[in-house]
Amino acid sequence: MTLHPQADPSGEDPVRELAAKLERAIPEATVARLAVYLRVLGELSTTGSETVSSEDLAAAAGVNSSKLRKDLSYIGSNGTRGVGYEVTRLVHQIEHTLGLTQRHAVALVGVGNLGHALAGYSGFAGRGFPLRALFDVDPDLVGIHIAGILVEHIDRIAEVCVQRGVTIGVIATPGSAAQAVCNQLVGAGVRSILNFAPAVLQVPEQVEVRKVDLAVEMQILSFHVARRHGEPALNGAVRGGSNGTAPNGSAPNGTAPNGSTGTVPNGAVANGSAHGTNVVGAPVNATPNGSVNRSVNGSVLGDPVVSAEGVTGRAVLPQ
Repeated sequence: MTLHPQADPSGEDPVRELAAKLERAIPEATVARLAVYLRVLGELSTTGSETVSSEDLAAAAGVNSSKLRKDLSYIGSNGTRGVGYEVTRLVHQIEHTLGLTQRHAVALVGVGNLGHALAGYSGFAGRGFPLRALFDVDPDLVGIHIAGILVEHIDRIAEVCVQRGVTIGVIATPGSAAQAVCNQLVGAGVRSILNFAPAVLQVPEQVEVRKVDLAVEMQILSFHVARRHGEPALNGAVRGGSNGTAPNGSAPNGTAPNGSTGTVPNGAVANGSAHGTNVVGAPVNATPNGSVNRSVNGSVLGDPVVSAEGVTGRAVLPQ
C-alpha cells in the first residue's frame, strides 16, 4: 500500500511555504551576487561547460569561494564534492530564485541621452527583460522609433502599460519630473521601478524601487582614489618634504647613510616630528639639521620613537 502525504488542512502547500521562507531569508547582498553568478554561468554554458568548481566560479565572479558557497546554500545548492556544480542545474536554480522563469515587460520613460542609450541596449531582452514601451514629452522625440519601438507621450503611460503588460518601469528623466512619472507608473499597476533620475521617490509600501545614481558612484570612487593616493597625515606627521620631513616622507633607503651618526638629508627628524612616527612634539636627541645621535645604520622613519641610548639602529623618544 502506498502512503500519500496528507494535505495541509490550512490549504497551503508546505513545499511552497518553505521555499517562500528561504527566499525571504536571502540577504540583499547575496541577491546581487546571485545575478553575477548567473551571468558567469551563462558564459560558461555558451562554451559547453557542464560543471564548474566553486573556486573557478568564485574567481570569475570576483568573490572568495567560501562566500560563494554560502550564497548558493540559500537557494539549496551545495554542489558535489570533487565535481562542483552542474552549470545547467545551477542556472535554473538561480533563475527561479530571481524570478526569471517568466519574462518581464519593461517601459522606459525619458529617452534623452541616457534613455536613448538604455533603449538601444540589447542585453535587457537577452536576460528576460524585453523593452515594450518608450515615453517622453519632447515633441521632437514623440512619434519616432528607437530600437524598433515607437516613442509615446507620457500621457499614455497608464493606457500603454496596461495593454502591454508592463511589470518594470525605468525612469531616466530629469529629477524634477521623476516623482510625477513614478506616480503614473504606479497608477498603471507597475510595482517595480528602476530609477536613474537624481531624486528620491516616494512610493507605496508594495512598490520596489532601485536607484542608480552614476554621480554618487563616481563620488564614491573619488573617495577611494583620494584615500589611496593622498591619505591625510596622522598624529601630527607632515607630508611633502617640508617642516622637518624627508622628501616623499622617507629617508633614502629608509636608513641613515653608511653607518654614520644617523643624519638624514633635509631633516627627517627635527623638533620631534617625523613622518610615519608617533610624534610627541619635543626634540628627540636631535640636532637642528635633523641628525639623530647614536643611530647607526638604523631606520629613522616608520618606527615609534622611544630613546636612542643603548639601542643600535633605532631612534626613540625618552619616556
